[in-house]
Amino acid sequence: MTPTSVARIALFLVFAWLSGCASQYFKDAGAPPPVPRYSLEHWPYQEYWTGIVFNGAKVGFSHLALAPAADASGRYEIRSEAALALHFLGLEKKISLIARDRVNADLTLADFDYDYNIDGNRQRLHGQVAHDQLTVAVSTRGRSETQEHALAGAVYPTSILYLYPLLHGLEVGRAYHYMVFDGETLTVSDASQKVKGYETSTLFQGAAFKLDTRLHDNSTTAWIDSAGRPVFELAMSGVLIAALENEQTARRYLAQASLNKQEVLLDFSRVPADRNIPAPRTRRSLDLVLTGLDVAHLPPADAFQSCTTAAEETHCRIRSLSPPTTVPATQSPDAERYLQPTLAVPSTDPSLRALAAQIPAGAATDNEKITRLLGWMQRNIQREPVDSFSALDVLETRKAECQGHAYLYAAFARSLGIPTRVVNGLVYMEEAHGFLYHSWNESFVNGTWLPVDPTFDQVSADATHVKLIEGESPAQLMPLLDGIGKIRVRVLAYE
Repeated sequence: MTPTSVARIALFLVFAWLSGCASQYFKDAGAPPPVPRYSLEHWPYQEYWTGIVFNGAKVGFSHLALAPAADASGRYEIRSEAALALHFLGLEKKISLIARDRVNADLTLADFDYDYNIDGNRQRLHGQVAHDQLTVAVSTRGRSETQEHALAGAVYPTSILYLYPLLHGLEVGRAYHYMVFDGETLTVSDASQKVKGYETSTLFQGAAFKLDTRLHDNSTTAWIDSAGRPVFELAMSGVLIAALENEQTARRYLAQASLNKQEVLLDFSRVPADRNIPAPRTRRSLDLVLTGLDVAHLPPADAFQSCTTAAEETHCRIRSLSPPTTVPATQSPDAERYLQPTLAVPSTDPSLRALAAQIPAGAATDNEKITRLLGWMQRNIQREPVDSFSALDVLETRKAECQGHAYLYAAFARSLGIPTRVVNGLVYMEEAHGFLYHSWNESFVNGTWLPVDPTFDQVSADATHVKLIEGESPAQLMPLLDGIGKIRVRVLAYE
């Protein structure tokens, strides 16, 4: 399991201390050796271990093992795992990812089992490829959902990203394009790779082939030795690093991470602003300039915020809305879409629906229903930095961070017939002296998409909420990843 996989699972836990000076660490090694190329039958290693560093702190390890399948089918098993421990707001966050991929001799996917555990919440996946179709069963909190993906050709698991070039030839200048199934985003997506050079470095021993990999518009650079092992990896512009280790040393990273009290998540996720905004929860308007955004994914415009981009700067004007009381003649074409259940927002779950109906019983309007839902969540859901896969995790544990609050509120609201979506972006936090990444909601009430923040108990969210993207699935959130650690804010005015 590569650092890229870890980064996607810990999407919002993600400054690039290495990104601006890579040339100081890597140098051309001259003519490369004959092109390394192996078959699975004669693979040069059986396993490797790496230690993982996040934002300058040791946080865990990953491990990959390759062996013939036990069923004498001629297939091979790739077992991968990653374990991380990080500190956030004084609490320890634990992430465990375990995967088993069974592949054919050409590395194409046959079947798989994945087990993801974040802060004690689990999600399991089982799937197989048959007759040009990939079938995936996803289970969370006893709720299962089956997805089917029609395949136009071969599909591979993400665990083979560093195996594929070795199978087909680690030759400088070679480029590869193929489709992979990504269990973290539950998508079949295009992966592209290019062997960029043959280099030495003060960060690893010997020389290695430099391999750039791009998946979901996010890039990872790895240096692969002639035996096919990734001796060094960089993801997220150098914020996430992995280096080849022996098993004992790699596992020691996790013990060190457990003792390390450095707030690496909070330090990294903070977006600096040039001036403070006092009493942010009371602000009704805000004008600001954002830099470091990917202009291809411009912040969406609506009745709450309008943004324009010029010369790589994005100017946003945000105005807090009052809940509307009258219904216009036209309705949003998206409203019906945001009444449907999803994995993260299982709004048709019987126990969730029953509770959602009970909380606002007797409420006459949608505004009153929303107010009662938020009040119940304030009384019953603890605000803790605990990640969740779905609203059912939050309902079971009764604790969550902002994204979990957004999942649960969306599930409640949809079950009551109030179209509701999850949105993600930045919010100003006075104690952090800057903006932090945040999730909240928008509910379609009386003809308007009203920003609702269940974490802050705001039926109409304050104007320091800067929406960057809409979506509740990891695949929808991918455009945010490259901007994390790069965005800066200049505050122009607030009221």
